[in-house]
Amino acid sequence: MTKETYLKRLGKHIAKLREDAGLSQTELALRCDKDRQSLNRLEKGRINPSAYYLKQLADELNIPVKDLLNFE
Repeated sequence: MTKETYLKRLGKHIAKLREDAGLSQTELALRCDKDRQSLNRLEKGRINPSAYYLKQLADELNIPVKDLLNFE
């Protein structure tokens, strides 16, 4: 799998988890001290998130980080 494909799949998975939690992009982004555009780029697979960004997302979604990466 290419890096581009992996990041797109990761982004789609994060978007689904966010939606399942009933959060908008703006709500989740603010909880992670990010702006909505940053989260949007992540969900579209346009950025490679840092480990800390993934930890912030997982904490706000009340899931372990490994669940963010378990989408295959």
